[in-house]
Amino acid sequence: MLRSQLGADGSFSLFSERFGEGFHGAIGALSEARAKFVRPAQLERFSAGRRLVVVDVGFGLGTNSAALLEAAAAGNLTLDIVGLELDPQPLRQALASDSFRRQWQPGTVAMLWNLLEHGTWCEGGGDGGRTGRGSEGSTARLLWGDARRRVGDLLERQQLAGGCDLVLLDAFSPRRCPELWSLEFLSALARLLRPDSRLLTYCCAAAVRRSLQLAGLRLASIQPPREQGATDPCLRIAPWSFGTAASPSLLPIGTEPDSPLRPLAAMEIEHLSTRAAEPYRDPGGQAGAAEILAARQRAQAASGAGSTSTWRRRWGLEGRSRDSVEPPRQPA
Repeated sequence: MLRSQLGADGSFSLFSERFGEGFHGAIGALSEARAKFVRPAQLERFSAGRRLVVVDVGFGLGTNSAALLEAAAAGNLTLDIVGLELDPQPLRQALASDSFRRQWQPGTVAMLWNLLEHGTWCEGGGDGGRTGRGSEGSTARLLWGDARRRVGDLLERQQLAGGCDLVLLDAFSPRRCPELWSLEFLSALARLLRPDSRLLTYCCAAAVRRSLQLAGLRLASIQPPREQGATDPCLRIAPWSFGTAASPSLLPIGTEPDSPLRPLAAMEIEHLSTRAAEPYRDPGGQAGAAEILAARQRAQAASGAGSTSTWRRRWGLEGRSRDSVEPPRQPA
């Protein structure tokens, strides 16, 4: 069951009864897409005319890909988007909403309709991006099914290993959907990346960040725009971050207040040495959420890592809910 809801910015989103979470944070779907995915992608670093390969994990309503597509067009860039999604209902329900469609340019709405109905879209005609021929414009494909299996297809059958410029990871929170935050899945996503590319996610959980490190990636915190710095649950505790950027290469860290990326704060670094950083594991790529969570609890109990409660006391986090430290998506 999905119900419609609006974020603080008035943009359209949905709440999932199954997962007990919203698809987007409290700031709103559009603001989140721009602040946590488009802005830290730093599209301005690419020269005009560049074609970027983008994998959007947890395509959902299509908000992240849509926002990126419009930003890329403004910078004279084209995209080859591959969306991974289990359920067509979120996109179908979003496109049925006038308020959702009004958020986008007509061409963006056309992309989303074509993806829902046909699974492909090609801005300039041609073959819909299946072979990379016949179009000078952006293309998109939407692959339905379990993202764990689909990523394997991208790496093996479609030979995208080391060929992606951006990976957007926007699944439900790790405690609700650990299948898409396991060490094995994140390692597979890391294999998609070019040396200078980026994986971007709203998530700042220690288990996810540690898994990205184990997958060979370097980390940075996503810094919120100043106007949004006090409105997101992930920022209830300074100096907590707006999300995570990861790359095979050292990320450009800015010192300016408006820089989209900053180094992990000391509190965040120390968090990675606690039991909270125990990865979610899914060696066979087929385990259910309950199995993955139970296995992680056993691993944490046997771990010699530092106590998360000690870390909480050190940083003045006692008395705060667990969600204040590793925030979920927008709750009911």
